[in-house]
Amino acid sequence: MYSVTFRKQVEKISHTKSLPRTRTKKQIDPLNGNLFKSIFAFAIPVMLTGLLQLTFNAADIIIVGQAAGSDAVGQVGATGSIINLIVNMFIGFSVGVSVSVSREYGAGNHQNVSKLVHTAVATAVVGGIICAFVGFFGARYFLELMQTDLMHIDGSTLYMKIYFLAMPASMVYNFCAAIPRAIGNSKTPLIILTSAGVVNVIFNIFFVTVCGMAVDGVALATVISQYIAMVWVLIYLAKESGSHKLSFKEIRFDKQSLKSIILIGFPAGIYGSLFSLSNVIIQSSINSFGNIVVNGNAAAGSIEGFIYTASNAFHQAAITFIGQNRGAGKYDRILKSLGVCAFYSFIFEVVLAAITYFFSVPLLGIYIKDSSAAITTGVIRITMIGIPHFICGLMDVVNGALRGLGASTSPTIISLICACGFRIVWIYTMFARYRTISMLYLVYPISWTVSTFFLTVLFFSLYYAKLKKFKRLSAENAVNTL
Repeated sequence: MYSVTFRKQVEKISHTKSLPRTRTKKQIDPLNGNLFKSIFAFAIPVMLTGLLQLTFNAADIIIVGQAAGSDAVGQVGATGSIINLIVNMFIGFSVGVSVSVSREYGAGNHQNVSKLVHTAVATAVVGGIICAFVGFFGARYFLELMQTDLMHIDGSTLYMKIYFLAMPASMVYNFCAAIPRAIGNSKTPLIILTSAGVVNVIFNIFFVTVCGMAVDGVALATVISQYIAMVWVLIYLAKESGSHKLSFKEIRFDKQSLKSIILIGFPAGIYGSLFSLSNVIIQSSINSFGNIVVNGNAAAGSIEGFIYTASNAFHQAAITFIGQNRGAGKYDRILKSLGVCAFYSFIFEVVLAAITYFFSVPLLGIYIKDSSAAITTGVIRITMIGIPHFICGLMDVVNGALRGLGASTSPTIISLICACGFRIVWIYTMFARYRTISMLYLVYPISWTVSTFFLTVLFFSLYYAKLKKFKRLSAENAVNTL
């Protein structure tokens, strides 16, 4: 016997395939046309959004580094892993929004899309407030647990406290930006982020160079820009005319929509937090090498983020394209979508990694002007993590494909064992025995490789099981309608 939910899905698809799915010029159609062109057109704005976001975030570090020295770079960089640990749990729910909306939109269930939109905004507000509270009041405690250098801890604490004031706005923006991407519009989030990012840079320069502030100035600029981005994305959704239109009077929790978001979003949040937890432990190990290594690592980590934009772009594409095609019952396009996303991710990551490696010294020099030793440390990180980063890209694409298929718990379990658990074991075994920064960085490509292998096996097992079940139920439904 097949589940009632799956039967209803097949019956619903058979009745909704002919429903019109009106798309604006900004929307890509994942259900029809050439996938190479469509995925490229979808992913490039997502990648540009990531690149711009990183550029604006890097501006924080560059401006404060040039004005206040490499220690200020370390103060900002030391907060990254702990911020991600707190934030990623809630950001994971935005994945639940993206998957749920893309699936319902692909199936033509426009009423459900509307309920998901309003539930998403309500969830983002509550999650943002909780996140702000935890981050603001726990900042120094978390940094002390990580054994943050005494030269950095006061500045890092101040940066985190101000930064977390932006969490309600950041959550609303991320949840709302997931909605247009889920229906095929990746251009609008790019436009919004570009505008907010320009504001961020302007305020960075004003607060640091004119007002004489340091890490507190760049944190305050981030807060202002995040609230601007939130307002603009809400205005965009409120002005839309389709099923994803936002009505402020309708913002509330819908039980079924919230359940759908949580079923996918909670494991995705755990997934992100587990990776962040392992990175917190790694950051603690980095802190033990002293402030020079911390400073170089922070600058290299910021540069490395530009490579990650490629994997994130095609991760998002995999979620949207596979989610919509699954909703529409077009299983033949699911495998093709995965292959195209993996191909593009590999090409873009290799190119970006090569550029980063060959220009590593001058790039690091933009961040750090007063420590050649810190730059040398940064080059080591770029070499050992940046060059093999394409493996991380493949891992993210397969993970996005699994989310699009509706799987969320199983990828989290695999990540817990193969990535997070492996990293922790590595730190207390191999790194404990051979205590060098290179041995510490080596854990990244190895854990990516192990995770990618098992996630790929899981994807194909799940895909063929769902395809077999779908075909049988489709045949049964066709017989019953004769």
